[in-house]
Amino acid sequence: MTLPDISKLYTVDEFEAFTVRPENRERHFELIHGEIVEKAMPTEEHGIIIYTLSGEIYIFLKANPIARAEIEVRYKMPLDGHNSRQPDLAVVVDTQTPIVRKGAVPRMPDLAVEVKSPDDKFKDMRDKAEYYTANGTRIVWLIYPQERLVEIYRPNKDSQLLNENDSLDGEDVLPGFTLPIRELFRLI
Repeated sequence: MTLPDISKLYTVDEFEAFTVRPENRERHFELIHGEIVEKAMPTEEHGIIIYTLSGEIYIFLKANPIARAEIEVRYKMPLDGHNSRQPDLAVVVDTQTPIVRKGAVPRMPDLAVEVKSPDDKFKDMRDKAEYYTANGTRIVWLIYPQERLVEIYRPNKDSQLLNENDSLDGEDVLPGFTLPIRELFRLI
């Protein structure tokens, strides 16, 4: 296994070449401000939460085909040569744009979801949310399983912290979509 040189900042092109090496094909990485970061292996808890949320969004989008949902897809901004991000779940409203079949999607999703893994730091989660919203993502849901909370980020607004008594709202990305937050944690 070849590890990246941590003393160097990588470009998106170098990152893409790194991720397709045979020894890295089964691993998940993000490029964060030029640093190659390996994503933690999802826990069972993480998988259940993403399964639950993606299932609910799938059902909603099947009845209301206004967007597409994607799991573990990488996104990058065309003029940002040092970031390639991979949210746990994403929603893209522009369904007319062709699906990217190789490499990162050259834009940010409209909705990005990140589930906190045990090793993730709150600051890193919030930094991701701020990066997404600064680059065109309209809503970010940060899910904190241990705390049973969801933090909502929107561009140019303060974050909002919701608990199990609240509901997620698709707002203008998924108009009409709501999900009681307790449902995210029902099986864990």
